[in-house]
Amino acid sequence: MSMDGPSFSGQLERPYSEFFSVDAEHPSFPGHFPGRPVLPGVVLLDRVARALGRAAGAGAQVTGIRLAKFHLPVLPGDKLHVELLAKGEGTVQFRIVRGEAVVADGLFNVKV
Repeated sequence: MSMDGPSFSGQLERPYSEFFSVDAEHPSFPGHFPGRPVLPGVVLLDRVARALGRAAGAGAQVTGIRLAKFHLPVLPGDKLHVELLAKGEGTVQFRIVRGEAVVADGLFNVKV
């Protein structure tokens, strides 16, 4: 899949990372799943998109998800680390890590 627009690498020349935690009171936990709350993947992808906006500025727009894999469940109170790396051609690689374990990873299509 190709992207229109300039390469994203000019906006994110170095790897970017930030930490966040998931509050046990997050509104997505009730009902997802009763007795074993798990953060929905869409909430994780939203966190990645927001980190991307902070890393590259408001002009960067996520135009698609090229790949997203969810390896481990995210539970209330988890402390996570988002890592972003420009791959060129309007693509940004992301990883979400808990400790040493990769929780999720993938590629976003981005337009500057």
